Amino acid sequence: MKKTNVLGLLLLGFAWTGFAQEQTNLSQIEQLDEVVISDSRFKLKRENSGKTVIKISKQELENNQGRTVAELINTKSGIEINGSRSVEGQNLGSFVRGGNNRQILVLIDGVQVNDPSLVSNDFDLRLLDVNTIESIEIIKGAASTLYGNAAATAVINITTKKSSTDKIAGSFLTVVGTNQSQDDLNYNGANFTNNVSINGTLNKLSYLASFGNRYVDGLSAAKSETPEKDPFSRYNTNLKLGYEFSDKFELTAFASYDKFKTDIDGFPPPFYTFTDTEDTYTSQQKRVSLSPKLSYKNGSFQINAALSKIDRETISDFSTVNEAKSFVVDAFNKYVFNDSFYTIVGLNYGDYESLFVEDESFTNTDPYVNVVYVSDSGLNLNIGGRLNNHSEYGSHFVYSLNPSFNIPVDKGYAKAFGSYATSFIAPNLSQLFGFFGANPDLQPEENVTIEGGLEFNTKNGFRVNGVYFNRKEKQTIIYTTAYENATTDATVHGLELEAEIDLIENLSVSTNYTFTEVKDGVRLRIPKHKANASLGYNFSKKSFASLNYQFVGSRTDLNFSTFVNEDLSSYSLVDLYFSHKLIHNKLKLFATVTNLLNEDYFEILGYTTKGRNVSLGLNLNL
Repeated sequence: MKKTNVLGLLLLGFAWTGFAQEQTNLSQIEQLDEVVISDSRFKLKRENSGKTVIKISKQELENNQGRTVAELINTKSGIEINGSRSVEGQNLGSFVRGGNNRQILVLIDGVQVNDPSLVSNDFDLRLLDVNTIESIEIIKGAASTLYGNAAATAVINITTKKSSTDKIAGSFLTVVGTNQSQDDLNYNGANFTNNVSINGTLNKLSYLASFGNRYVDGLSAAKSETPEKDPFSRYNTNLKLGYEFSDKFELTAFASYDKFKTDIDGFPPPFYTFTDTEDTYTSQQKRVSLSPKLSYKNGSFQINAALSKIDRETISDFSTVNEAKSFVVDAFNKYVFNDSFYTIVGLNYGDYESLFVEDESFTNTDPYVNVVYVSDSGLNLNIGGRLNNHSEYGSHFVYSLNPSFNIPVDKGYAKAFGSYATSFIAPNLSQLFGFFGANPDLQPEENVTIEGGLEFNTKNGFRVNGVYFNRKEKQTIIYTTAYENATTDATVHGLELEAEIDLIENLSVSTNYTFTEVKDGVRLRIPKHKANASLGYNFSKKSFASLNYQFVGSRTDLNFSTFVNEDLSSYSLVDLYFSHKLIHNKLKLFATVTNLLNEDYFEILGYTTKGRNVSLGLNLNL
């Protein structure tokens, strides 16, 4: 599809607002009264937030069962999860607003997670089972004052499922589907997902235990004339316990073991062309966390502490074994002076270790403060500061200023907001001491982000917003023959548009468009234009269907056989989803068709992408 057609589709989506009718159904009220947490750590109405926050609700997750975490996040504005459309075990490149993996911070139940042995020190989303997740909030833009090192382009805050209030409850999900390329539509079963959960509440004790597995076969990672299958398998085990000692004090504990293994293909020298090889990659994570919380009048004191251990192994011509540990403690006090002033003061400590030739490590000790002011006149202000104390790079102060102003309009509101924020990104252990291209003389990267936008939200089922962002990077860490700091500054700017419309009762449309441009440089695999549109319809309280569309514009990728950058053509994908509930809504049957038109394209040059695929699923809740 041509770019002009995509823009036309989006304009049509925005034009549909004229047909939205006055409604007061539950979904519209929830849309207007939506509460966001991640940008301030307080439960504030969306109208009082000055940041661009995307919330993937429990309902949206249930309407996308069968997808992975990366696939779901990839439908949101400003975000490109490269590799999510390719072979299941493909490495994921998370690009938000023209940034990359090292500029994104992932939280699970408020606790920072990462892998110190990875080049980008990021968290591998392939480890996660989407069926264990209650909701996801994504803050776009710099959030380093609240969340620290690496939170330069986005924070992905994942909340795991809550326990039932019944003494015992259970859930079982199974999905069977195909996994085929555009050239081989055999419709054989090759994609299997299962998840089982037991949970409940016994007096003051809440509990949740779950086990999941996913196995995908049938495709070759490398696109070749004689492909061989590269299977992917993953296992997830989780245990979550909570105990209310009193109305004032509660304790939550969490433990998980996640492991995946995938066959991979490489490009052995001297040819540097992607070929089918017998290489494998294994990653496993063990994580425990503890979160005590003491509540008092007008405030609370909480500690989020977690210990993670990650082991990774690559078997290839460049075999490596990685062992990493991280210990994170975030202690903070939240106090509400009145309905207008919300304050948080905290101390964040992180100890990160990884084995290379020998054990390497560094620590962060960061005090921070953040204040939110919500006025009756519509003026809101979110101000924060953090002192990054890095064991290798000393102290760096980062801060943010985030004003917004809203006025009541048509039983809803109109809001203008802006932000000026700085970020500090220290070099990662792998970049300093790793096996390939290490440079112990690297300097930290510094970012300045400016953004401004407008939002309009009404009670009759219509929300539209737009935001302009501009991020300047200094001493950007790049790779040539080794890791080094760029000698010139880089600037990325762009525009994001979003709209959610309830056309008629039970029929809703959501669309988004992102324009991203890198000034004076090239960023690989980041589309300049990207758009998503979704049409959802509730036939009844039991039946739901959706039609989803995604356009990805032309990108640039490196051809490893010539070491010359090449332009990749734009492409369009269409997906279908249908679900129906039975037995008093306890049993849900669902079906999906992805890449309905069997679009043939390259997501990553030289690698296989998924063709048309179908799946059938069953979800039983007792």
